[in-house]
Amino acid sequence: MSDHVVPHFHNDAGVTIIEIGSKEFMCVGANPPFDHPHVFLDLGDDNEIICPYCSTLYRLDTTLDSHSARPAACALPLVEA
Repeated sequence: MSDHVVPHFHNDAGVTIIEIGSKEFMCVGANPPFDHPHVFLDLGDDNEIICPYCSTLYRLDTTLDSHSARPAACALPLVEA
């Protein structure tokens, strides 16, 4: 069983745009302990959304797996329980 089912992404690298493979996800800002409140974001009918805490622009790329990102380092890995 995984630690989280909803994909989690962060922006430690400070990139302007993170491409993701999921329409529903969590943005954590940076990796803990420098994270912001973990906010659930839903693209709805859109292909882009800006995190209200860290201003990262997330863009949907349907060729990516739902837990994957570009740059790849921005995806938090699933943690096995």
